[in-house]
Amino acid sequence: MMDTLLNRRTLILAGGQAALLAAAPALAKPKFLDDPFSLGVASGDPMPDGFVIWTRLAPKPLEPHGGMPAEAVQVGWEIAGDDGFRTIVRAGTAIARPELAHSVHVEVAGLPSHRRYWYRFVIDGIRSDTGTVRTAPAAGAAVEQLRVAVAGCQHYERGLFTAWRHISQETDLDFVYHYGDYIYEGRAAGALVAGKVPIVRRHQGDEIYSLDDYRLRYALYKADPDLRAAHAAAAFLPSFDDHEVENNWSGDLDEGSTPPEIFLLRRAAAMQAWYEHMPVRAGQFPHSGAPRAYRRLDFGRLMRVNILDKRSYRSIRLCEKPGDGNCVDTRDGPDTMLGEAQERWLGEGLTGGATWNMLALGGLVMPFDRSLQPVPTNGYDNWTGYPDARERLVTMIQDRKLTNVVIAGGDSHMFFIGHLPSRRGDLESAPAATELHATSISSNSGNGLPIGADPRAASNPHMSMIHDQRGYLLCDIGADAWRTSIRVVDQAFTPGGTINTLAGFITRPDRAGVVRL
Repeated sequence: MMDTLLNRRTLILAGGQAALLAAAPALAKPKFLDDPFSLGVASGDPMPDGFVIWTRLAPKPLEPHGGMPAEAVQVGWEIAGDDGFRTIVRAGTAIARPELAHSVHVEVAGLPSHRRYWYRFVIDGIRSDTGTVRTAPAAGAAVEQLRVAVAGCQHYERGLFTAWRHISQETDLDFVYHYGDYIYEGRAAGALVAGKVPIVRRHQGDEIYSLDDYRLRYALYKADPDLRAAHAAAAFLPSFDDHEVENNWSGDLDEGSTPPEIFLLRRAAAMQAWYEHMPVRAGQFPHSGAPRAYRRLDFGRLMRVNILDKRSYRSIRLCEKPGDGNCVDTRDGPDTMLGEAQERWLGEGLTGGATWNMLALGGLVMPFDRSLQPVPTNGYDNWTGYPDARERLVTMIQDRKLTNVVIAGGDSHMFFIGHLPSRRGDLESAPAATELHATSISSNSGNGLPIGADPRAASNPHMSMIHDQRGYLLCDIGADAWRTSIRVVDQAFTPGGTINTLAGFITRPDRAGVVRL
């Protein structure tokens, strides 16, 4: 028995997650009266020869277990070279397990590079939505253009997911980087937040803590038709931020005074639910209550994408205000945002081999002078609270003599377009890296400032734009330039919000910083 346990553990630690997940149990054959694919389909993490495709069986998505029996079920899947599925290039079956909320993660391989495909799932004669996804360019291939959307922060109660509908209609997307806050963990809100932000629809019940709670919250979000459409339209590269677990958590601590051993139970439930609902590979399967979310994808010679985890390994946070729990007023030693192992991994992969090095990194990295805002805050939850980590990141870029680093992410529910200064404490020092910080899909900024000119621009010379409006970034990336469009919806409280381009910016690979078009 001991040898069996040791062998099983060795298999897991050696990366045998896929083999374990594929082991065949006894299979049920339920009959469905409701659509088992109510949460849609998704694809993710494209490689030169394939990608991940995802679905979750949930005929009654807002009921316990999604309305599924506590039994494993076999699901069919198909990959086609055309949207009519006249040419099936891959097909197979996968097991939807009750232990993973009947979610399915299929890692498709063996396909030609940089080609568009269509996929779908089938069970009991019922077909899912059709999704489309493109394989990545081959390693070392010359690539003329990539098109990427950057979006996140989608509070269900505080706005409609109109921006996701518009993302689904953007032509020829290679992928969407989702920087986090896919769900929000709070209890159902009252009629207004802070007396002025309308609540357009409500969460169910209280704040979420258990695995079943998190599964129901994901189901509520993923059933949204606009979000379903965006997932079906392009591959997602998902990461997570704080609200997938609890506001402002860091490492093994929440923002209150919960003992770490208690909070880690909640974090483990939240991270399992995140894995269950994201189109990620077995390499991101959660162990010891957390997935290894950081990973690297290459798109020919044009771009290397480093997807980073800014939550799991960071130092204890600085106290934002008196009375905060699980925080310190000062630290005894240098801080870290990424943790030693992830920081070393980033340095090993941050090279000059690609035209662009994208750091997919939620949270504002640039320093931000907040002295001119109506209610001054410190912003310690972002890199302002981790100045040593930011300085090491700048040094890492400078030591490698890189001018092509673009930090893309979000978290602040506002657009911040600018650059990371090269000297600590000097906002007017030369740029070390370009930063493109997206706004939110629906989450309100809560800063009390109107849409339009932002007075804080006067004290932040390294920023080319500060703007409060819902939307996303659309990036057209070529060998000569990275062009960014600021895409905004005119409103997100009632259906029918329209999209337009507020502004455009250009970045060149031979020098950091942005120029407004």
